[in-house]
Amino acid sequence: MTITTAPPTAPLAPSPAAMRLTNGRLPRWAPWSILGGSAAVTFGFFAVMAVASGSALNVAGFAIVTALAYLVLITVISSVVEGRRKGADRLVTGVVTSAFLLAMVPLVSVAWTVVVNGVAGLSAEFFTSSMRNVVGEGGGALHAIVGTLLITLVAAVISIPIGLFTAIYLVEYGAGRRLAQGITFLVDVMTGIPSIVAGLFAYALFALFLGPGIRMGFMGSVALAVLMIPVVVRSSEEMLRLVPNELREAAFALGVPKWLTIVKVVLPTSIAGITTGVMLSVSRVIGETAPLLLTAGVTASMNFNLFEGRMMTLPVFAYSQYMNQGIPAQAYIDRAWAAAFVLIVIVMALNLIARLVAKLFAPKLGR
Repeated sequence: MTITTAPPTAPLAPSPAAMRLTNGRLPRWAPWSILGGSAAVTFGFFAVMAVASGSALNVAGFAIVTALAYLVLITVISSVVEGRRKGADRLVTGVVTSAFLLAMVPLVSVAWTVVVNGVAGLSAEFFTSSMRNVVGEGGGALHAIVGTLLITLVAAVISIPIGLFTAIYLVEYGAGRRLAQGITFLVDVMTGIPSIVAGLFAYALFALFLGPGIRMGFMGSVALAVLMIPVVVRSSEEMLRLVPNELREAAFALGVPKWLTIVKVVLPTSIAGITTGVMLSVSRVIGETAPLLLTAGVTASMNFNLFEGRMMTLPVFAYSQYMNQGIPAQAYIDRAWAAAFVLIVIVMALNLIARLVAKLFAPKLGR
């Protein structure tokens, strides 16, 4: 009995389509070289135009023309060498990157301007004294820093529990109910109200009981809480919806009550996102000026009592220093920039703390 074996088959040749998908590839340095060449040619053109007209170099026009030239060149060259599909991919990548850089321009510009002008107005006296009995140079913003922290803290104490409990009701108890739909509609409306309306609401509310002309820090906290609540509700609601239903069902299968499931399973799972949403709401209101002008007022003295007397805040301090300039005017402008810089630093510190809290309390992966 003879056993015959089939002759080995020759390897199949790659199809033309496969060859087109793998043929040709630009080296890694090619996009950067194209970008550099586009920038060099464009710079030469705008430099000649500036010299001919006797004006300064048009930086914005130079950047826009460079980006357009790069997009056209990288698309054409990539399409010829790598294929039309890769050329379209590089075009979209270039458009997205250009949009990102365009969005970063105002952010970087504002941050740089505030840092450069704000550092010049900082001093030890700025953090250790108020503006009481100060005219012209000197003085500080200690009363405004304390007022900002106290008013924002009380606003957070008011708004975070209300917003979080509302989000829990909407996700865990109110699915499909008309009350939940009404609450969602009102929250969406509150998200878009101007901040001045929140200040007028708080002022009118307290004026009904305490009389017109009343100003105190707690009124400012109520106004900021009105602005914070819808942000906390919407962000917390989305984070709670991201918790898989399998986790809830597993807890119910073990006989755990619903309220305990929410406390022990749902909230710990979504705590990182909820913390981020809370800090977003704090950042949203800590720089408000209009509602605090109506409710907390303006003062040059230190005030630790939220329920008595006017209380200064950093945004109102910056506004009042810039709008009511005395002699010398530069001292008032420096204090305004310094207050803006300190406010940005406080927001950054709060966000760093929020990230640390989210990292510490987020559910741990693995065993």
